[in-house]
Amino acid sequence: MGAFARAALAIAATEIHKLRRDPTEIVTRAAQPALWLVVFGQVFARLRAIPTGSLDYLAFLAPGVLAQSVLFISIFFGIAVIWERDLGIVHKLLVSPAPRAALVVGKGVSAGLRGLAQGVIVYLIALLLGISLQFSLGSLILVALLIVLSAALFATFSLTVACVVKTRERFMGIGQLLTMPLFFASNAIYPLSVMPGWLRILARLNPLTYVVDGLRGAMVAGGHSAVGLGADLAFQAVALVALTALAARLYPTLVR
Repeated sequence: MGAFARAALAIAATEIHKLRRDPTEIVTRAAQPALWLVVFGQVFARLRAIPTGSLDYLAFLAPGVLAQSVLFISIFFGIAVIWERDLGIVHKLLVSPAPRAALVVGKGVSAGLRGLAQGVIVYLIALLLGISLQFSLGSLILVALLIVLSAALFATFSLTVACVVKTRERFMGIGQLLTMPLFFASNAIYPLSVMPGWLRILARLNPLTYVVDGLRGAMVAGGHSAVGLGADLAFQAVALVALTALAARLYPTLVR
């Protein structure tokens, strides 16, 4: 178990080192959540067209924007693995004694840490807009856990796709095909209650829905989780374990 953890942390540390060498990525990633909250959020808050219960629309939207930011960072994580294969890095990792699952978990952890950086950005934007957030220790821990779990989940899914398609061009096409349906078929920008029946079924199968639901309960003052924070965390944890096992099995096929 100790060797597994050391291998996973070594992979995560390598990814974080890349981010430290080029911190501009964090700044550029801030543009998207800023646009969603400052432009889209404030316009729709004025329209009052979407029923959000006791929350005003900006408070309702903030967790959805955070979940979207984490999704967009993580879903393209697989393309970096394809680059590493082309550079010969994946070959070196595969001949190391590190378990394949540890390589996958390490990538997931590094995605989670990048997601936490997005969390800080969204919190700062939300505060500037006057959105009332929860800052108790328990709430912050829950938000951090939800971010790390969801980022690892989508990054592992991305890695699985990369192992199947094996080329950057195909991966980019599939990544772009998946991101918008995952986002719009969720409760990120509107509640499930306003969706048509068929879309509501898809939303309940969408992992992003449970990320947003958990963040809405833990992050926003007066917010609540519709299915329960325990269920939100359990759904993501089970999906992450299943995808990690699948990605670990497929990882060696990336170099074939």
